[in-house]
Parts: sequence; structure tokens; C-alpha cells
Amino acid sequence: MPLTIDQLNAASVDEVTRLLDGTYEHSPWIAERACALRPFRSLAHLKHCLVRVLDEAGVAAQLALIRAHPELAGKAMVSKSLTAESTNEQGKAGLTDCSPEEFTRLQQLNADYNAKFGFPFILAVRGPRGLGLDRHAIIATFARRLNNPVDMERAECLRNIHRIAEIRLNDKFGVEPTEGNRVWDWAERLAVHSDPGFAERGELTVTYLTDAHRACARDLCTWMREECGFDEVAVDAVGNVVGLYHGVDPSAKRLLTGSHYDTVRNGGKYDGRLGIFVPMAVVRALHHAGRRLPFGLEVVGFAEEEGQRYKATFLASGALVGQFNPAWLDQADADGVTMRSAMQQAGLDPAAIAALRRDPARYLGFVEVHIEQGPVLSTRDLPLGVVTSINGSVRLLGEAVGLASHAGTTPMGQRRDAACAVAELALFLEQRAASVPDLVGTMGLLQVPEGSINVVPGRCRFSLDIRATTNAVRDACLADVQAEAARIAARRGVAITLEETMRAAAAPSAPAWQRRWEAAVQALGLPVFTLPSGAGHDAMKLHEAMPQAMLFVRGLNDGISHNPLEGVSNDDCELAVRAFTHLTEQLAADHR
Repeated sequence: MPLTIDQLNAASVDEVTRLLDGTYEHSPWIAERACALRPFRSLAHLKHCLVRVLDEAGVAAQLALIRAHPELAGKAMVSKSLTAESTNEQGKAGLTDCSPEEFTRLQQLNADYNAKFGFPFILAVRGPRGLGLDRHAIIATFARRLNNPVDMERAECLRNIHRIAEIRLNDKFGVEPTEGNRVWDWAERLAVHSDPGFAERGELTVTYLTDAHRACARDLCTWMREECGFDEVAVDAVGNVVGLYHGVDPSAKRLLTGSHYDTVRNGGKYDGRLGIFVPMAVVRALHHAGRRLPFGLEVVGFAEEEGQRYKATFLASGALVGQFNPAWLDQADADGVTMRSAMQQAGLDPAAIAALRRDPARYLGFVEVHIEQGPVLSTRDLPLGVVTSINGSVRLLGEAVGLASHAGTTPMGQRRDAACAVAELALFLEQRAASVPDLVGTMGLLQVPEGSINVVPGRCRFSLDIRATTNAVRDACLADVQAEAARIAARRGVAITLEETMRAAAAPSAPAWQRRWEAAVQALGLPVFTLPSGAGHDAMKLHEAMPQAMLFVRGLNDGISHNPLEGVSNDDCELAVRAFTHLTEQLAADHR
């Protein structure tokens, strides 16, 4: 019989330890200590309590737990002394069927890893979907993580141990994250479409109105209509996929939600797309239950957010708030194809774009689910986080001009080194941004045109990107950076120019909507954790027309995004669907 939370809450400490035996490899003390945190409110809460116990146990106990695990395809597997759980997991991953070459490679990786870190490599071999990683993916991950610093790798081992425990607990409780699997599978299915030149290399790139982009739109339309039961599905004049599920009264106000389905070049499968699939799953469940809410649900797959093909970021969500700039239509891509021509080839009507503007009076607000795209939730081992504000940002392109001179004959005190001036400014930016919470500054581009190993740089080009939760904090940092640039230029005898190229206002979450997300997270038995968003999102544009709030979902691989390693687990997707469902039910109760 599957375990239940009520059973654990009523059991003695010894009984709980017995019932949860094998969850953490040879470490019953974790379950024992978690009993002090009872009553467990849900399976998600139990998982969090176990994470919390290990987090508070200290580094020595954490290392002991890591070392309690067997090597992958190691001596314990060969001697058949693995625990039943590890035998099952390594077998499902095909590690018992390695070729002699693969087995030799794994033994070498084990030896190199242990020599560097002093503990065994830990990987949740059943993977983010729970079905198992193949041997090639395991070996590639092993080799990649061998390059990590020790502290970072210890933390990654612990995260994988918690994922192993999560899957084992699902098995013990007889739980299958059905909706999370559905969301995860939709992401996999949509990722088969990629632009030419990237598809051949197995890379995911979907830019505005390419064949791959239009194929994604067709799939989303089909799934919304045939799998989810939306009442109306259409592609609008900028390529947005719009699905409408009517409320009890079709004329009632709507909750607007969604995210983008375009990608950066060689990006991940979840950035943006997760925020389309989660509400799709919610609508599907409503449709299959034959239920209507007191309000409509309008889910938008925004056609463009990344600005990869044309310099018109947020053109899709901007159109919904009346901010599509007609001048964009004359922009040409790298192949000379104008946006107007691309739209016409896709069967879109640029003349109809102005009519896409939404009337705020018809909407309750806008909510967006999004992968975090950062390490904060991952570091805290939290599956969900509530966004307090989308950071305001400003970007600049800069250039320092000094004097190119001979590297051997120009004394250090007589140089006008443009690169060193910029390097000094970069360090100032780093220190200035680190001095204020939730302020970040980045110099992402740094280039010495026609530089030479034996020439003092006479010219250096660079970029500045400054973001903060409020416009005032952002602008104060920018002013200090500009002043410091002037001081550096004067002292070093160089000229530094700065040109602002982009400015976006901060978008604080509407308090009432943020509280709804917080209540949804709390209802799952999870702690409420709030954080700002350093990245821009479609919610920034909708913020200008209606109240908005966002929910973040933890990313795998230390939260990396805009990268093929971007990932989420089916369990975290399940929690996101349940949180969104709770928000809609809470909203429905408020409108009865």
C-alpha cells in the first residue's frame, strides 16, 4: 500500500524512519530529524523538510551523505552490493549494459573525479522526467561537471541527492506528477522545431516568423484546440497564438496569461514556453471536468520577446498594449528580409496590428509563470518563488579612446591605455553594484579592435547593463558609473563616451496579485520565498495596462538559462500547475 502523509504524521519516530528507509542512501538520520518538523502538510512539505534537515546539518554531515552513495558503474555495481534503490536506478539508466569502452571511460571519470573532489560523483540518473537518462547523457554530464569548483560541485551533488530522494518518495507514496509530465512533454514536442543551421547541430533556435517559428504556432494552436479544449484559438496579426476558454458568462472579464515561444540562439526548451504550457494544462483540466470559472482564461503564446531576428524586443506583448512601432516594419534582418515582408509571407496583416490593443477594462489582470533563469531558487532548494518586481534596466554602449603605442618602448607612466581604463571602470561597476541589494551591473562586451599582443590598446569598446528593482536605484548607479568614467578618463588621458541604447522601467508586482501567488505556494505546503526578476519578461509590457504578477519555477543545472542545459523537473512543473490552479480557484471564490 502507498504511504500517506497522515500515516507519517501519526507514526512514531522509529516507524517514520522505517517507512522512509532508503530515501537517502544509508542515512536514516535525515528522516529521523525531520520528524521534529511535523505535522507534514503535504508531500511537497515533507520533501522540503528533508531538504531543510540536510541544509542545517552542516558540511561534514553533507559530505558523509555524499560519500554514502556508490560510484556510477563503480565497484559496488560490479560486486552487486548496491542498495535495491541504486540497483534499480543504475539499471534503468543502462549502466549495467555499458560497452567495454563506455565502462572504461566511466572508471576513468570516477578516478579523476574522486582525485579532484574527494567524494563520488552523484547524478539523479532517472532524470528530470523520471524515466532515466541514457548512458551518453550521463557520461557527458560527468565530464562537464568535472570542471566545476569544489564548493559548486558539492552543492550540485546535494541537489541531485534531493532529486533522487524526491523520485524515491514519489514511488513510496504512489504519486505520479501527471500534469507535470504533460507540461514537460509539451516542451519536448515543441522543441523538435528549430531554425536551419541550428537544427542540423541539434541546437534549439526559433526566431520570429521563420518556418520553425510558424510550425511552433501551428502546434500550439492544435494542442490548445484538440488536447485542451479551448473555445477559440487563433494566430493574430503579429503571430501571437491566442487561446480563449470562456467563463460561465462568455462576456465576463478575463484573466490574461502566457509567455513567449521564440528562443535565443542555441537556447533552452523552457524559457517562455513554460508560461504557455502551465495554463494550457489548467484549461485542459477544467475542460475535461466540464467546468467553467466566473471569468474567462486567455492564454497567449507571444510570438517574439527575445529580439533575435529584428531589433524590436517585446513587439508581440507590446502590440497588446498599443506599443507596436510601425517603423519596425521596415527593419531588415541579416538576410535583408524586412519585417513587413516576413509578416506578409507568414500570412499576417500588418494593417491589423493596431486593433490588437487590449482594453484593460475587459481584464482582471495578467499573470505569468516563468523559469527563474538564475541560481537563487536552485541554491535554496526551493521549487517555486514569487516575483516582487521585474527589474528596471538600462543599457549603454561605450568606447574609450587613448593612444596606441609600442608595448616595449612606452613606459608605464606614459601610457594612454584604453583597455586598462575600461577594465578599471568594469571593476568599479562590479563593486558599486555589489554594494546595494538587488542591484546588478554587467560589462558583457569588451573588445579591443584590431588589438595586437605588442601594442598598448588605443581603443576599447564595451557595454554596460545596469538593473535594479527600482528606477531610482538603477539611475543612481548609472550616475556614479558615468562620474567614475569621467574621473578615470581624466586621470589616464583617454576619452570615454557612453551612448544609451535601451531603458526599461521597473515593473513591481501588483500587491494583491503577488499575495495570490504567495497563497498558492503556501497552499502547497511550501515556504513562501520572494525575489526580484533580473531578466525582462512580457509581464513588463502588460504591466503598463493592467496589474501583473509572476511565479518563478526553479531551473536545473544551477538555474542556467539561454543555454541547452536549461531544464526543469516534472515535479516542479506539477507544482507550478497546482499553484496556477489554486490561483484561479481563489480568484473564482472572490468573484462568486
